[in-house]
Amino acid sequence: MHPFRLIVCLIVGLMLAGCSSNSSDSGSTYTVKRGDTLYAISRKTGTSVRDLARLNGISPPYTIEVGQRLKTNGSSGGSKKSSGKSNTRTAKVTPSSAVPQSSWPPVGQRCWRWPTSGKVVLPYSTADGGNKGIDIAGSRGQPVYASGAGKVVYVGNQLRGYGNLIMIKHSEDYITAYAHNDKMLVNNGQSVKIGQQIATMGSSDTDSVKLHFQIRYRATAIDPLRYLPPQGSKPKC
Repeated sequence: MHPFRLIVCLIVGLMLAGCSSNSSDSGSTYTVKRGDTLYAISRKTGTSVRDLARLNGISPPYTIEVGQRLKTNGSSGGSKKSSGKSNTRTAKVTPSSAVPQSSWPPVGQRCWRWPTSGKVVLPYSTADGGNKGIDIAGSRGQPVYASGAGKVVYVGNQLRGYGNLIMIKHSEDYITAYAHNDKMLVNNGQSVKIGQQIATMGSSDTDSVKLHFQIRYRATAIDPLRYLPPQGSKPKC
């Protein structure tokens, strides 16, 4: 797999990762549970995302189903004691891309603009399973804009829970994501300017019209409200 495509797939995995303390790992197979992603399963089993995809013939965007049994590189036929050691070891693994809040980039390092206008109905949360972006309410068909200049790296609706999703890469460190769109107006590989319309707001894969917006720094979701200018004002850059 091309390294750039792998980075995008890993970030997609991070967007959906929901880690659980109860493992369904048994020998060299793993049974997928609700909320699992390849990235989360990788942490639980000690098998890399790339190996999980290869062993199970899974192609990007790495969609998996509840109840699906996956082959892993975990030890098989081992005693309960050895299995426990393995679980303890993998439970402590921290993704190399995780950036603690104390190391988030300084405000003003990059120029961002609001992707749309409207009330923030769900803010960012650092809690496990919390919102990894902000949800902005609006009306169907309302314009959605690129929050920064960059290159479109994902346009699709294969990721459950995000509906029609667009992801834009702004540098080696930053990616923004725009979910639940109605119409998507850009294509994979397209270069976009800051403020360029990329979609219209919708309710795809959600129960209300809104935009779910994320800023990711080195694959870690950071609080967009910390970096966006006051709503209604232009960025000072």
